Amino acid sequence: MTGGEDAFRTLYRAHTPALYAMALRLTGSDQNEAEDLVQETWVRATRKMSAFRGESALRTWLCGVLVNVRRERLRSAWRMVDAVDIELASPPRDDAAFDLERAIAALPDGARDVFVLHDVYGYVHREIAEMLGVVEGTSKSQLARARTLLRKALSPDEARP
Repeated sequence: MTGGEDAFRTLYRAHTPALYAMALRLTGSDQNEAEDLVQETWVRATRKMSAFRGESALRTWLCGVLVNVRRERLRSAWRMVDAVDIELASPPRDDAAFDLERAIAALPDGARDVFVLHDVYGYVHREIAEMLGVVEGTSKSQLARARTLLRKALSPDEARP
């Protein structure tokens, strides 16, 4: 085994669990899609490692690659009707307890991306905007949208209009 392979294995072991956890949240807990995203992220990252300038942490850069891979897949599989919005109209929840994970999974893609990156992983809007290729204002408005939709999805039935 070469030194390059050893270095790659070390990076892979260190960052894959976090990438997989993020992919699961971004895909709404679709394990197969999350695994595919992580695999494609590593393929692209190894090809584009020279583009990593060290201006951010390697994990931040890898998360950006993962988010971009996911966005490209969404664009290529774009449909006229967004089934996620339809699901949100009648949010899935158990009577005994609210299910935050399912409510997050039901968010529209852009809002879910920003919510997960900001509120779950702690990235700031500047970093999110850079990862997603949008302006900071878009990141902020998507976060506000996500929080509003989550409040609505998790509120008791009496509070809903």
